[in-house]
Amino acid sequence: MATLSKIGSFIMAPLYWVISLILVGVHSVFGMLFGPTSGVSWVLAIIGLTVVIRALLIPLFVKQIKASRNMALLQPKVKELQKKYGHDRERLAQETMKLYRDSKTNPLASCMPILIQMPIFLALFRLLNHAANGVPKGVLTETDVEHLSNATIFGAKIADSFTRADTINVQILAGVLVVAMTATTFITQRQLMAKNMPADAMTGPYAQQQKMLLYVLPVVFAVSGIAFPIGLLIYWTTSNIWTMGQQFYVIRNNPAPGTPAFDAKRKRDLAKGKVTEDVPQADADEEQSEEKRPAQRQQPKKQSREQRKKSGGN
Repeated sequence: MATLSKIGSFIMAPLYWVISLILVGVHSVFGMLFGPTSGVSWVLAIIGLTVVIRALLIPLFVKQIKASRNMALLQPKVKELQKKYGHDRERLAQETMKLYRDSKTNPLASCMPILIQMPIFLALFRLLNHAANGVPKGVLTETDVEHLSNATIFGAKIADSFTRADTINVQILAGVLVVAMTATTFITQRQLMAKNMPADAMTGPYAQQQKMLLYVLPVVFAVSGIAFPIGLLIYWTTSNIWTMGQQFYVIRNNPAPGTPAFDAKRKRDLAKGKVTEDVPQADADEEQSEEKRPAQRQQPKKQSREQRKKSGGN
C-alpha cells in the first residue's frame, strides 16, 4: 500500500502544480476586480480553470466525436459479424478488432476526454480539501489557502460540501449544484444518442453499453457528489455545459449520415439553397435518355382506296 501511495503521489504532484498555477493565475486577474478574498473571484477562477483545461482538450474531444460516430456507423457490420461468428467468441473478437483497425476506429477514443479529466478532477478535489484544512498544495501559498478556504458564495464556503455542511443554506446550495451536475451529465450523454446515432445503431452491444452509461454515470455522480466541495461541483457542471456547447456545434455542422441531426442539416441547407433535392437515379436516367433520343418522324395517317383516288384526282 505504501508503494501505491508513493506512485499516486508521484503522478498527482505535477497536476497539483499545474492546476494550482492556472487557478492562482486566473484568480489574480479577478481578484483585482472583486478582491482576493471574494468568493466571486474564486468561483470565476474555477470557471476559468475549467475553460483552460477544456480548451486544451479540444483535439481529444474531436477524436471522441469521430470515434463515437464511427462506432455507431459500424454497428450494422458488427451485427453481421455476430451472426457469422457468434458461436466462436475468440474469432468474433478478432474479426471485430480487425473491422475497427481497417476503419481506423479506436473504441477507447470515445472515453479519452473523461478519462483524462478524472485525474484533474481528483487533483482539484484534493486541493480544495487541503485548503479547507489549511494545508497549501502546489503553488498555493498559505495566504491563498486562507482566502480560498474562507471564500463564500451565496453564504456557503467554496470548500464546503453537502456532507460537511454546518447550515441548511450550505446544504441547499450544495444540493442544487449536485442536481445541476447530475442533470448536465445526463444531458451531454443523451445529446449524442438522440441526435447523432443512426436508427440501426440503437440496438446491439455498443448501444446497450451507451444506454447503460447514460443512466449509470449520473447516478454515480449524484451519490458521490454529496461529498464533493462546492468548488468541485462548479468545475464539473461548467465542464458539462462546455461539452454540451461543443457537441451542439459539431453535431449541427458535421452530423453522422442517417441521423436526425443529418436530416435537420439537410433541411437547413435546402432552405438556404446550398443543395438541391435529390432526383431518384431511375428518373434521372429516364430524363437523360429522353433528352438524347432523336425526335421521331410523324407517320402519315392511313387512307382508304377511295380517299387515295380522290386525292390523286385532285
